[in-house]
Amino acid sequence: MSFRPSTATTTTTTTTLTTALRHCFSAAASLPKLPKIPSKYKPKAILAAQKALTEYLHATRTLPFTYAEHISKNSPFSLSNAITEVEFSPSTFSRSFQRFLRYHPINEFEFLYESIGIDYDEICGYLQPNKFFLSEDSRVFKAACELSVFGFPWIKLGRLFEEEISIFGQDPAEINERLRGFKEYGFNTVTVIGICLAFPFVLGKDGELGGEVGALFDDLRRVLVDFDLIGSVEGNVDAFYEVCKKIRLFYDLGCEKGRIGELLGRSKDIFLEHSEELLAEKIGFFCKLAVRKEEIGLMLLSRPEILKFDLESPVVSVLGFLKHCGLEEKKLMLVVQDYPYVLGRNKLANVPCVMRSLDLHEWFFNKVKNGDHHLLTSYCIGGPDQDLDKDFTDNLVRIHSSRTRLHTLSKLDFFHSIGYGENKLTVRILNHVHGTSSEIQERFECLLHNGIEFSKVCKILSRSPKVLNQDKEFLERKIKYLCKEMGSSLSYLDAFPAFLCYDLDNRIIPRYRFHMWLMEIGWCTRDYSISSMIATSEKQFIARISAMHPDAPKKWLERLSNKDQSRCCGETVS
Repeated sequence: MSFRPSTATTTTTTTTLTTALRHCFSAAASLPKLPKIPSKYKPKAILAAQKALTEYLHATRTLPFTYAEHISKNSPFSLSNAITEVEFSPSTFSRSFQRFLRYHPINEFEFLYESIGIDYDEICGYLQPNKFFLSEDSRVFKAACELSVFGFPWIKLGRLFEEEISIFGQDPAEINERLRGFKEYGFNTVTVIGICLAFPFVLGKDGELGGEVGALFDDLRRVLVDFDLIGSVEGNVDAFYEVCKKIRLFYDLGCEKGRIGELLGRSKDIFLEHSEELLAEKIGFFCKLAVRKEEIGLMLLSRPEILKFDLESPVVSVLGFLKHCGLEEKKLMLVVQDYPYVLGRNKLANVPCVMRSLDLHEWFFNKVKNGDHHLLTSYCIGGPDQDLDKDFTDNLVRIHSSRTRLHTLSKLDFFHSIGYGENKLTVRILNHVHGTSSEIQERFECLLHNGIEFSKVCKILSRSPKVLNQDKEFLERKIKYLCKEMGSSLSYLDAFPAFLCYDLDNRIIPRYRFHMWLMEIGWCTRDYSISSMIATSEKQFIARISAMHPDAPKKWLERLSNKDQSRCCGETVS
């Protein structure tokens, strides 16, 4: 292959080749970087390397030509690594690369895995040590060939491999028999491929036609054949794969296989009219309510009109929306009294977390599920000034004009997302919390992960916002110490949320252990609360223990001195 481009056609040829390469390398985000090759030669160099690799795999390694070509055309990053091993010259590169392949055997598994669609960065986790040739373990390649013969797109086989690797350890005849068995449900070849790509487990070693696989196929036959969803879908693999991925969303929510075929069929327009992204977005909205995911799936299948609702951009007055949803007057007053941080305005997208912060999430979901879903779209703010907090708007103007505008607005968005409204309390809390929005989010989730209820976390932050300034490792240690060492419960944080703000090693542990020692030797006859032990100043603490016994302050200072000396010597203080 010549590399001398005509001056008149260089740009056109390069553009055409680059376009063709991008089409071939559809699995890659961009063409691989080849810094040693001038940009005008890169497309032709890659095509030459592809051709040489195809010939090598076919002629030298005896792979069928079709599969050799599949591998060479769909492994851009593995190929680019090989290209960088060859000295580049426009006139000799093609021959040099052919010679490189003859004398420097490549890891064929790496090329194969990338070619079937496995992300290049993940491939090393699948490579076997000391195995470079497909002939050393031909099971994966033979299984891939069998699936390709049936009609599976080569570049999509990686999805099956990553989710159900056992498929590629089976005998090709076994795979073929199972695929033919799926057709007995009334599916054509294209439909079977779409189903398998969306539900790889059906082809796994444990995927017998009975049990879970049979139940799934009963559902799919109901919606695809009996309700003729097949007739409404364009007859290609990609179209059926997209439809089956949407159906899978509902099983991933926990809907029982074999029980929702009728419901899927009656709601088949969901899978024709809405994208997977939109379905995931609406599912995500209701998942924020922390209710049973299975119920979310069944509700959306029963009330598909919800999928057309705009649940993101509308703005609501929190009190107005609660009243609109039917919350009685007495409970509305309790919201104002006990949850002032939710008041004001917020986006409808944040309403699920507003409900969680009020412990009204199940009440709200049951209303939507039981037929009042129109509440989501029938509400509108009564006027431009309804529930508009002037302190908040004034502070918002100042934030927008500050040098840290983006950083502060990002933190503000986080607080809105957990249920805090547009009010002066939210701004006050915002000013006490440090860190990026992602760091704050991580600390918030740490508190949830350690067993504190969502609504209680929100209340804790409203009283002691500096809790979110603690790294999650310290938060976890303090919670563990409170519950396991001090014998208290998480509910104690309702009364003393600031506990999480004090230093564990230098404040909480020393004072608690000294208090317990005073109790043991009888110098202290009164059981003080944790807050009175921890929250008092050092001067007040010493005055208190002095009243218990005149020698207590001396013992306390000795302990502190010993601790400081041990720290200086690098010892661990128990």
